[in-house]
Amino acid sequence: MNGTEAESETCSRSNSDPLVFFVNGKKIVEQNADPEMTLLTYLRRKLGLTGTKLGCAEGGCGACTVMLSQYHKLTGQLQHYAINACLAPICSLHLVAVTTVEGIGSVARKLHPVQERIAKAHGSQCGFCTPGIVMSMYALLRNNVIPKMSDVEEAFQGNLCRCTGYRPILEAYKTFTVEGAGCCGGKGRQNGCCKNGGNGVEEDTNESTSLFNAGEFAPLDPTQEVIFPPELVSLSKSQSSGTLLFRGERSVWLQPHSLDQFLQMKWKHPEARVVVGNTEVGIEVKFKNMLYPVILAPSHVPELNSVTHSESGIVFGAACTLSHMGAVLQQAVDKHPPEHTQVFLAILEQLRWFAGQQIRNVACVGGNIMTASPISDLNPVFMAAGCQLTLMDKDGSRVVQMDDGFFPSYRKTVVRPQEVLVSILIPFSQKTQFVSAFKQSPRREDDISIVTACMSVTFSPGTNVVQDLRLSYGGMAATTILATKTANSLLGRRWEAELLQEACSSLAEEMTLDPSAPGGMVTYRRTLALSLFYKFYLNTLQKLHQQGVSVDEVPSDCLSATDMFHQPMPSSVQIYQGVPKGQDQDDVVGRPLMHLSAMKQATGEAVYCDDVPLYENELYLALVTSSKANARILSIDKSAAESCPGVVCCVFAEDIPGCNVTGVVEYDETVLAHTHVTCVGHIIGAVVADTQLHAQRAVKAIKIQYQELEPIVTIQEAITAQSFYQPIRTLQRGDLLKGFKQADHILEGEMHMGGQEHFYLETNVTLAVPRGEDGEMEIFASTQSATKTQSTVAKVLGVPANRVVVRVKRMGGGFGGEESRTTILSTVVAVAANKLKRPVRCMLDRDEDMLITGGRHPFYGKYKVGFLNSGKVVALDVSYYSNAGNSLDLSLSVMERALFHMENAYSIANVRGRGFLCRTNLPSNTAFRGFGGPQGMLVAENWINDVALSLGKYSEEVRRLNLYKEGESTPYNQILDHVNLDRCWDECLSRSGYQERRAAVTLYNRQNRWTKRGLAMVPTKFGISFTAAFLNQAGALVHIYTDGSVLLTHGGTEMGQGLHTKMVQVAARILGIPCSKIHISETSTNTVPNTSPTAASASSDLNGAAVQNACEILMERLQPYKTRNPKGSWEDWVHSAYFDRVNLSTTGFYKTPDLGYDFDKNCGRVFHYFSYGVACSEVEIDCLTGAHKNLSTTIVMDVGHSLNPAIDIGQVEGAFMQGLGLYTLEELHYSPRGVLLTRGPGSYKIPAFGDIPTEFTVSLLRNAPNDKAIFASKAVGEPPLFLASSNFFAIKDAVTAARAESDLRGPFRLDSPASAERIRNACSDRFTKMCPPAEPGSFKLWSVRV
Repeated sequence: MNGTEAESETCSRSNSDPLVFFVNGKKIVEQNADPEMTLLTYLRRKLGLTGTKLGCAEGGCGACTVMLSQYHKLTGQLQHYAINACLAPICSLHLVAVTTVEGIGSVARKLHPVQERIAKAHGSQCGFCTPGIVMSMYALLRNNVIPKMSDVEEAFQGNLCRCTGYRPILEAYKTFTVEGAGCCGGKGRQNGCCKNGGNGVEEDTNESTSLFNAGEFAPLDPTQEVIFPPELVSLSKSQSSGTLLFRGERSVWLQPHSLDQFLQMKWKHPEARVVVGNTEVGIEVKFKNMLYPVILAPSHVPELNSVTHSESGIVFGAACTLSHMGAVLQQAVDKHPPEHTQVFLAILEQLRWFAGQQIRNVACVGGNIMTASPISDLNPVFMAAGCQLTLMDKDGSRVVQMDDGFFPSYRKTVVRPQEVLVSILIPFSQKTQFVSAFKQSPRREDDISIVTACMSVTFSPGTNVVQDLRLSYGGMAATTILATKTANSLLGRRWEAELLQEACSSLAEEMTLDPSAPGGMVTYRRTLALSLFYKFYLNTLQKLHQQGVSVDEVPSDCLSATDMFHQPMPSSVQIYQGVPKGQDQDDVVGRPLMHLSAMKQATGEAVYCDDVPLYENELYLALVTSSKANARILSIDKSAAESCPGVVCCVFAEDIPGCNVTGVVEYDETVLAHTHVTCVGHIIGAVVADTQLHAQRAVKAIKIQYQELEPIVTIQEAITAQSFYQPIRTLQRGDLLKGFKQADHILEGEMHMGGQEHFYLETNVTLAVPRGEDGEMEIFASTQSATKTQSTVAKVLGVPANRVVVRVKRMGGGFGGEESRTTILSTVVAVAANKLKRPVRCMLDRDEDMLITGGRHPFYGKYKVGFLNSGKVVALDVSYYSNAGNSLDLSLSVMERALFHMENAYSIANVRGRGFLCRTNLPSNTAFRGFGGPQGMLVAENWINDVALSLGKYSEEVRRLNLYKEGESTPYNQILDHVNLDRCWDECLSRSGYQERRAAVTLYNRQNRWTKRGLAMVPTKFGISFTAAFLNQAGALVHIYTDGSVLLTHGGTEMGQGLHTKMVQVAARILGIPCSKIHISETSTNTVPNTSPTAASASSDLNGAAVQNACEILMERLQPYKTRNPKGSWEDWVHSAYFDRVNLSTTGFYKTPDLGYDFDKNCGRVFHYFSYGVACSEVEIDCLTGAHKNLSTTIVMDVGHSLNPAIDIGQVEGAFMQGLGLYTLEELHYSPRGVLLTRGPGSYKIPAFGDIPTEFTVSLLRNAPNDKAIFASKAVGEPPLFLASSNFFAIKDAVTAARAESDLRGPFRLDSPASAERIRNACSDRFTKMCPPAEPGSFKLWSVRV
C-alpha cells in the first residue's frame, strides 16, 4: 500500500494489511490486527500461550519478558533482544520472530539449561516472575554465550521478584558466566566443591554449604538453539517499500518505510502520535485513558535509525534505541581520547540506570526528548551539552539547539505539530571541558528520578577560570531547566572555595520549588540541587589537579564524594545442618529438595488462575470503584456504558441475590457500595463484557455523582477526631511507677512506620463458573483462604456453603495480601456469574489491585522508657496507633500481635502497651507477612537504640544486656523455654566478624566526611501460632491408589513458600516411599473443609501434623500386609490391602494443644513456641544524596531441624529482602484527600536485584530441635522479615556519624522507611541549612504520611 492509500480516511477495516510474524517458529498471519492490542494479550488470549505473565502492564516488573528476533536488510544480521510484551503493540511485530518461554523448552520435551538451572538452584518460589527472568537470561545468552556477571545483572534490571530475595537466581545464572562457569556454588570450601567430588558437608560440624550441584546441569549448546525462521529472512529481504496500515476498532496504525512517507503523514495528521517503543504512549493509553485515532510508527525509516560520525560528534537518528545509542557511545569512548568523550560518558552514566534492559531495547532517543518529561534522565545531559536537533516537515528542515527555550512549558517542546524530530547531534567535548551527570531516585535500578542533573564547565586553557558553565536540572521545575542565573554569575571566576559558596547560595535562591509541588520532597530536592553541584565541584577540582592545573587539592576525607557507584559482584554463603549419616535416600526430610513445581514454573507450564483456559461462553468483568474517599452516592448513570461495544450488563448492589453485608471478623463492609463510599477504590459495581478491553473501557463511561464528605486519612487526623475502632487493647505486667522510679534515666520518643504494598507478582484473580443446578458455583481463585472465600461467596449468593466449591492451584505470591481481601473481588465476580449464568473472569490490573486491596498497616508509636546507667531497661510504656482503614478486617489481630511483640527479644520487668485502631477513609489495611510484629518490634528497637545513644554506648552492647534468658516471662506471662537467642547472637557475632567490622567502620568514618558507614546487630523473637486459638487446626486427605500412587490434599495453599513440597516430604517419610509417588493437585473446599488461612507461618506445622496423622493411619492399616510380606514392595502391600477390602483413603486432623489467652486477665498461652534469629548488617550512606549501599548482612536463624534447607533459606532471604523494602525503600504516597498516588512499579519501588547485600550469609542454627512441631522443625515464613531492620539501624548508625560532623549528638528521630530523602535530611549540614522547609500549615501537601 502506498502512502496516499494509507492516508485515506475512508478505508474500511477490511483494507487492513495482513500482519505477518512468527511465534516460537510458527507463522502467524493476523488479518485484523488491532493497534490497541498488546503482544501479551495476543499471546495469552489468541494463542493460548500463558507462560508469559501479566505483572504490571507498564513494563516495570519483567514478568511479561519475551525475546524478539529480527533480520536487518542493511546489515544482513540477526538481532535478538528482550522486550516487555505488555507494552509491545501487536502491530509493531510485522516480520518479527517472537520467542516465549514455551518456545525454548518444556518438562515434557526437554528443559533449556536456562530453565533447568533456575529451577535446580532454587531460584523459583511462587514462579510467577520466573518465565520473565528466564527469557531475560535467554536473550542475553543468544547475544553473548559466555557473559560476565555484570552483563547478567544488567539484563535483570527490568525484572522483579518478590519471593526469592534474588540470590539463588544470580547463583544459578552465575554458572553461565566467565566468573562462575563450572562452579557448583560450594563456595570453594573443603569438601564443598563438585570439582573435588565433595558433598558440601563439613563432617566435624555437620555443616552443609551447598544447596545444588552444578555438575548435574545440562551444558549450554548454542548450536541447538531455535533457528530464526528461514521464511522470515526471505520475507524481510523482499519487503515492499510501501506503507503498512492496520486498522483497529478505534485507531489506525500507519507504518511508513521512507522519510518522505513519514513527513507526508505527519503533515496530514499533525495530531497523530509517533510511536517507536510504545514505552510512553502505551502507559498513556492504559492508565491515562488517552485515545489516539492515528498512530505513526516510523521505526523502519532508514534515516531515523542511522548513526553518523562527524568531526563535531555523533548524529543519532531519532528512532535509534537507547540500547543501540549506548553501544555506539561506548565504542566511541573506547576509541577516542578521554577529553573528547565527556558528554558520551555522562550519557552512558545515565543509561546505566535508565529503566530496564527491556525498555532500553525499544525506547528511542527521539521519544525521550519529545516526551518532554520534567524528570527525564537524558534531557539534562542533552541540554548541558548543547545538543543540536534536526527537525523536518514536508517543506524543509531546521536545526535547533536544546537550551532553556526548548521546553516552553510542562510536556511541551518548540517542535511544531507537523514537524518530526529526525536526529540529534551529540557533540565531542573539549580538552578543558568537564561534564558530570547525576541521578537520584528512590531505588538505584530502573527507577524514575527525584532529581536528575548534568553539569558542564569549560575553562580557559591551562587555568581554573570558568569560560562556560551549564547547570541543567530535571525534577526542579515543570520542565528540564538551566540554572542560567547561577551559571552566568560564575563566568570568569576561579574554581575554588569562594566560587562554591556563591554557587550554592545562588542555587538555593534560583532552584526554588513551590512547597506544594507535585512529587513532594521539596526540601530534599532543593538540597539535592546544591549537593549535586558540590559533587560536581569536587569532581572537577580533582580532574583539574590531574591535568596539572594549579588548584586546591580535594581533601582526602572528601574524595569518596566523587566516587561513581560501581556494583560489586555479590557473594553469598548458606549454611545448614546436613542429614544424619545413614538416613535413607528416599527420606528427603532435611534435604535441599527442589520446589516440586519449579521446573513447570521455569517453562511456563505451571497453571495459575488466569491461565485456566477460556470457557466457550466466558465473559470478563471490570470493577467500578469510587473516586472519593468519603461521600454519599447521589446517582449512577450506566447508560453510556451499556451501549459500549461488547458490554453484556452492569452489576450493582440491587443485583445481589443474597446478603450485601460482608466482612472478615466483623460484618462491617458491603460487597457493593450502595449509598455511601468510605475510601477511594471502594467497589460500587462492575461491567461485564466479552473482553477485558471492552469491560475496562465501559467502566470509564459510567458517571457517578457524589456528595463529598470530609475524609479522615492519616493517623494524626484520626487521633484528633478520636476515630478509633473498639476495643482499645492494653497489655500490662509489673509496676510501671515503681519501674520508672527505679530508673536512672527516662527517655521519651516517637516514630512513624509507613505501610507496605504486598506486590505479589500475580494480582488478585477470580474465575466463577455456575454449575447450572441447585445454585452451585465453582470458584477458581488466587487466595490464601479458600474457606473464607467459600463462605463469603455463599453468603452473597444466598446459598449454603455446600453449593460453592473454591479451588486454588497455586498463587503467584501472597504474603498475607490474599488472606482476606481477595473476597472483595471473588464475591463480585460470583454475583455477575450468577446473574448471567455464564462463566465470568476478572484479573485485576496492578493499579487496581494496589488501589483497592490495602496493605501493611502504617503505625505510629510513642514510648517512654526507663533504664539504668548500665543500659538495662526497667520500665516501658508504649502506645501504638495503626491506620486500619475503612473496615476492621484483621486489624485487631494485627494490633494484638504488635503488642505481643512490643518488647521484641528483651526482658523488661515493668511494661505497658496500648493499641489504638484508627478508623480512616483508606482502603482497609490487612494481613502482611509478620502481621503487626514488624511494626511492634521496630518501635522496640528504636527505643533501645535511643537508650544506647543517650548513654554513649554501642547499641549492640545494650541489646545483648537486655536479651531474654531461659525461663524468663513475657509481658503476657508466657514462660520461655528452649531460648536460642544467645546461640544465635554469638554465632552471628562470630560469622559476621562484628568486632573487626566495628573497628573498620569507625576508621572509615574518621577518614570520610561525605560517606559514612553504619553497623547494627538486631535480634528477633517471633511467636508461632494464630493468636485466634480456633484457627490453629488443619485437615488432610490422603488417597492411595491401587498402582501405589498417592494423592495428597491438605488445607494449606501454595503461594511459593514450598508448602506442598514440604507436605510431600512429610508424607514420603511416613509412608516410606519416594516423593515421585506422591502428588498434590490443588487445594479445594470439597476435599478438606473448614480450613484456616495459609498464614501465621504455621502452615507447615499444622498441615504437616495433619498429613502425618493421615499417613500414620494408613500405615497402620498396611502394617499387617508388610508383616506378612516383609520383602514385598509398596505396590505389593497396597494390592494386598485393596483385595482384602481395606480402606486406602483417610483424613487426618491436628489442633495445636494448650492454646488460649485472655487479654482482660493477661493469662493463658498465646504461642505454641518461638522462632529466634539475629542479623548483623553493614551499610554505607552518601551523606550528600541520602543513597545507601547494603554492604553486608549475616543472618543466623533458628528454624529447628529444617524440613527443607533450600526452601527455608529461600524463605529467610526472601523475607529479609521484603523487610529491606519495608524499612529502607518502599513508600506509599496518598494525597490529602485519600487518593493513592503510587499505583505500580513505576512509582512504588520494591527491592531489585541490585539491592541485595554485597556479602550475604545465611546460617540455619544447628542442633536446635523443636519438640513442638513436625519432625522437630520450626516456622520460617514470617520471623526473618524483621531482621532487615538491622539495615535500618545500620543506616541510623551511619547517620549518627554524619550528624556528629555537625556536632549533633544523642537520640534523633528517623522514621521508616529510611528513604534517601529521610537519610539526607537527617544528615544535617551546611547544605540542608541553606534549604529550610516551609512552615507547616502554610501550604497544601502533595502527599501526606498516613
